[in-house]
Amino acid sequence: MATAPPVRRVGRHKAEEAIVVWTLRAAAFISVATTIAIVVTLVRESLPFFQEIPIWDFLTGTKWTPNFKPQNFGVLPLIGGTLLVAVIAGATAVVIGLASAIFLAEYAPDRIRRIVKPILEVLAGIPTVVYGFFALTFLTPQLQKVFPDMIIFNALSAGLVMGLMIMPMISTLSEDAMLAVPRSLRDAAYALGATKFEVAVKVVVPAALGGIVASFILALSRAIGETMIVTLAAGATPNLTFNPLESIQAMTAFIVQTSLGEAPHGTIEFQTIFAVGLVLFVMTLIMNIFGRYVVSRWSERYE
Repeated sequence: MATAPPVRRVGRHKAEEAIVVWTLRAAAFISVATTIAIVVTLVRESLPFFQEIPIWDFLTGTKWTPNFKPQNFGVLPLIGGTLLVAVIAGATAVVIGLASAIFLAEYAPDRIRRIVKPILEVLAGIPTVVYGFFALTFLTPQLQKVFPDMIIFNALSAGLVMGLMIMPMISTLSEDAMLAVPRSLRDAAYALGATKFEVAVKVVVPAALGGIVASFILALSRAIGETMIVTLAAGATPNLTFNPLESIQAMTAFIVQTSLGEAPHGTIEFQTIFAVGLVLFVMTLIMNIFGRYVVSRWSERYE
């Protein structure tokens, strides 16, 4: 005959559960409070800048020379440089990452998967400054053999190396999404005479599309916020161009350059750091909101 648990044991379990609940609440509160503090800091420090420079001129201007005379505060060259590198990185990462995910999820035996997957994930752990010097000292000289007009600092090498850096994120998340697709869908496709490649491309990938797109948007957000690679490899020329062989300057690279320079605190040159940071924050926020919409709109739930 079962006996009721002692009152002391029940009380201890309730106390432990309460501690866990409040610990999780505290962690969630710290995350939210940190985000709010960042937003408040960016907005507060940016207000004096926008009191002198109209927002419309800031967002639509095509010249960015805040540290030189005459001063120009058009942020489009920084946005264009950031997006140019991010697009190159995204195209590189989605091709290699998705192909790797399909191989690991559909073709590779378990033994090969256990070896290859950790090797790919090592790429995500390499310091970004190492990637930057790799792009500057190795990849750029190799690309100059193909493109003789390429200068030493360029968007192409920075974007390609950044694509290798974010590729494991797409590969890992996409593989997890593909493995979550029920085996019954694959068996049904095989029963209809589909080949392994057709099953992978026409059944598994569409079924896991929500997770794949979400991984791409997450990786692209990571690329937009990357600092050291674009600082070392892409140059420091705020140039509004679509030519990846030219030097550009990303928003993060400008923030680093100005924060390490001699811009006195409180001047408009110093306030540009927060204005550019606010634009960068809004861009990544929009991408994350879009990613959540994609996941909720196209994700499939299997019982």
